[in-house]
Amino acid sequence: MIEIRNLTKTFENFTAVDSLNLRIETGEFFGLLGPNGAGKTTTIGMLSTLLLPSSGEILIDGEPLTRKRKDIKRKVSVITQEYSMRQDMDMDEIMEYQGRLYFMPVKQIRARTEELFAFAGLKEHRRKTIRKLSGGMKRKLMVCRALLTDPQILLLDEPTAGMDAISRRQMWNLLRQLNEQGLTILLTTHYIEEAQSLCGRVALMNSGKLEEVDTPARLIERLGAYAVDEMHPDGIHSFYFHERVQAIDYLSGLQGQCTLRDTTLEDVFVEQVGKHLS
Repeated sequence: MIEIRNLTKTFENFTAVDSLNLRIETGEFFGLLGPNGAGKTTTIGMLSTLLLPSSGEILIDGEPLTRKRKDIKRKVSVITQEYSMRQDMDMDEIMEYQGRLYFMPVKQIRARTEELFAFAGLKEHRRKTIRKLSGGMKRKLMVCRALLTDPQILLLDEPTAGMDAISRRQMWNLLRQLNEQGLTILLTTHYIEEAQSLCGRVALMNSGKLEEVDTPARLIERLGAYAVDEMHPDGIHSFYFHERVQAIDYLSGLQGQCTLRDTTLEDVFVEQVGKHLS
């Protein structure tokens, strides 16, 4: 269980995360959504202890997370946006190097590597150097590397950035399986449909603060389950309704190009967060 209490991070005169309070339950798949500069990556940085909070605290299973608490830090693993792997090493070398950093016995490293490569479908590519891997295979390898030490919490910062649609869905399936096995996952993503598909709850974040925290279904329900898109000279304007009959009645009175569809989490994001952006 992750508990964040009044977490704040400032850089000189800029507050990136502002008094964040959040509780993520054990085994939860939680999404953190927000525009660029919302504070998502900074929050991940503090949860991984790469960044130190200016104030506030983070508790993991009731214990404070600090750089000195190696026993607590070992419960958490992180996958960053960047490909942080040497290009001249192959997959086996990446895994062995990671394991040695954690003082794992070589026999344990190799056994765990076999298990993870089989799980991720990477065994036939293991002798390729990193520079010869596709973007999707690199992301899968980063997941395997993060899981090598058998963490309880996985932090994912834009894990499918730059992936094609097929590779992205393969990653979704991989993450679902990990979560079903009991792994707690915190995901940041710009792909709103990704969060709607994977996450049990999401938080909408903007300017370092939380806007709303709830399940995707309840957030959509509050906005309205049905959307009417109406084409205007300045673009598409969307209107939301709780009942389908209301949406149809409104649609019947319109002229010009318009459509009726189900509301999505992206609509919620645009309405709740986008309205604050210039």
